[in-house]
Amino acid sequence: MIPQKYASLLFGLILSGLMSLLVSGISMARAMGWVQGFVAAWTSAWLTAWFFAFPVVLLLAPLARAAATRLAAKS
Repeated sequence: MIPQKYASLLFGLILSGLMSLLVSGISMARAMGWVQGFVAAWTSAWLTAWFFAFPVVLLLAPLARAAATRLAAKS
C-alpha cells in the first residue's frame, strides 16, 4: 500500500492520467478517425499529454480548490 501522505500526489496522478487519456482519445478520433494505427498514435499522444498534465494538476489543484470553496454556498 502507498502511505497516506502521498494521497494527494496519487490523486493528481490518477486524475491527470484519466483526463489526458479521455481528452487525447477524443481529439485523436476527431482528427484522424478510427484508422489503422490509431491506438499507437493515441498512446503516444496520451503519454505526451500526461507528461504535461500531471505537474499542471499538482500546481493548479490548490487554486481550483480555493475557487470552488469561494463559489460554493456556505450552509
